[in-house]
Formats: sequence, C-alpha cells, structure tokens
Amino acid sequence: MGAPESSPPPAPIRIIGHGISRTVARFPWTWPLFRGFTRRFFDRVAPIWDTRTASPERMAPLDAALELARVTPRRILDLGTGTGEAAIWLAERFPNASIVGVDLAPKMIEAARERLPEELTGRVRYEVADAGARLPFADADFDLVAQVSVSAFFAETARVIEPGGTLVVVSRLGPATPAHTPPRLLRRGFEREGLEWVDAGAAGLGTYYVLRKPDRVAAELRQPRAGDRVGDE
Repeated sequence: MGAPESSPPPAPIRIIGHGISRTVARFPWTWPLFRGFTRRFFDRVAPIWDTRTASPERMAPLDAALELARVTPRRILDLGTGTGEAAIWLAERFPNASIVGVDLAPKMIEAARERLPEELTGRVRYEVADAGARLPFADADFDLVAQVSVSAFFAETARVIEPGGTLVVVSRLGPATPAHTPPRLLRRGFEREGLEWVDAGAAGLGTYYVLRKPDRVAAELRQPRAGDRVGDE
C-alpha cells in the first residue's frame, strides 16, 4: 500500500482485499482462514500506515454519512480503527461521547495509543478485538458504530448496536477500497441481522451506507392498543 490514498492501492492489494471481503461476507465461517494473514499484513504496515494513506478527503464520506444520519451519540464504536484517525475525528465531532476503537492488529492499536492526544485520553480508548469472532462488549453497548474501510461482519456488528442505534459503513475509495463490500451484499447481510437500510451516497473519494437498528419498544408504543380509539373523535 505504497501510494497515497488519493490513488488506488496496487492491483494485487485490491484483488486480495476484495476477495477476502466478499468471501467473508458470504461465508462468515471462512474468516479463520484469513485472520492470520490479515493481522500480519496490518501489523507490518502499522508503522508507516499514516504516511501512506494521508489524504485531506479521508473523512469526507464519514462526515456526509453522519450528516445524513443526524445522530448525537453517547457511546461510539470505531470498528477497524487502524491507527485511530477516525476515533479521534469522532471524539472531536461529538465532544460528549465516549469512543472505543478496536482493531485486529496489535501493532495498529499500539500506534493508535501513541498518537492519541492527551486531552482525549479520558474519552477515547483502544482495544485489540476481532469482529469476526466475538467483540468484548455486551449486547446493545453502542448507539453508533462506524465501520471505515474494513470487511463486514454482520452478526457481531449488529449485536453490539442498541435498539434505535445507527451503523455507518464507509469505503474511503468507494469500490477501489480493498475491504469494500458491494452494497447489495452489505444490505442483504445487515438486513438479515435485523438492521434497516436508511440510505447511501458518495462524498470525496468514497462511498457511505447508513443503517439503523429498529427501536422495537418505541415501535410497540406507537401501535394502537385494544380499546384505543382510532380516527376522528
């Protein structure tokens, strides 16, 4: 991944990334076959990741997705945080929220902890975690999950979103992103886990997708009950 993010990654990286993302999305049980390779790759590039992916437009699709979602979250999960850039950006955008950034690669988490500004240490933390296995969080632990340029793991991601919570999926280079999951496959996978598709769009160099977990309690409260009068008085 030697080119800046304004240029597509080399073809072999895109082909391998696309293959892994599509395979895991369709057949989640295959993830253990790719986990070790993926962890080693990102551990290896962690020391130079920021210099090789720098671009002023990196956050444009995430920003556009959040404008569309119109959320004010309190607990945010940055899934596939890498060196923590999105987690820091989210903390600055939502000053009353706490943020957890997780990544499969320990070296990425080390780099994220090193670059975390001191003023954010009380609200942002980083952990090594694997969404393809089990995330170290309780059910419904977050009201916003941001997934930026990482493969989709439908079941675990949906599990940790609270009812009424929001999922934002970003591919920073659109279909050229190595970990890009095609929208139809992405939508089908998350809808199977009970999330509802809100909308999709493009901004900067990337694409974004917004989904939401239905708030069943609120929906039930909106339903007319036996004995309620419906219609004009």
